Amino acid sequence: MKTSLGTLGVLLAVAVTAWGCGSGDKTPTATSSVPDSRFTATSEPAEAQPVGSARESAEDAQDIVVVGRIGGSSKPFVDGVGAFTIVDSKVAFCPEEEGCPTPWDYCCSQNEVKENIALVKLVDAEGKPVTQDARELLNIKELSMVVVQGKAQRDAEGNLAIQADQVFVKP
Repeated sequence: MKTSLGTLGVLLAVAVTAWGCGSGDKTPTATSSVPDSRFTATSEPAEAQPVGSARESAEDAQDIVVVGRIGGSSKPFVDGVGAFTIVDSKVAFCPEEEGCPTPWDYCCSQNEVKENIALVKLVDAEGKPVTQDARELLNIKELSMVVVQGKAQRDAEGNLAIQADQVFVKP
């Protein structure tokens, strides 16, 4: 996957450069806090498209609803901000029972991830990035399935980010 030098590219690069079975904390953790209602959808948005389809068809600034699983690297969350990567559910993650200590990094299917990943950036009512960790805001963890509603943001290389105003966490 190409990355740009712009903010989107830098965030995406940080989130995906650790592809491969990583080291460090192997346990997915979600906070025990109550999700922030400003960003949490109470019902699943209709007509969500898979990440891979959205990467192919979404245009910059288009309203979009995308479904995917949190992951794509050993550290899919961007520390200190409301941002994380999601991967199309058609891409299989690597099961722990097959020797992968961090299944959410998709170490056994990296080539598929490259065309089926998007960066999710939580934004406030004014469209500004949220500076609180997404795990705390949404009570989510690696491999959580989410439906994200917001605006598509494309960079010069075609990478997809979603400026999200609502996230529904699938049970």
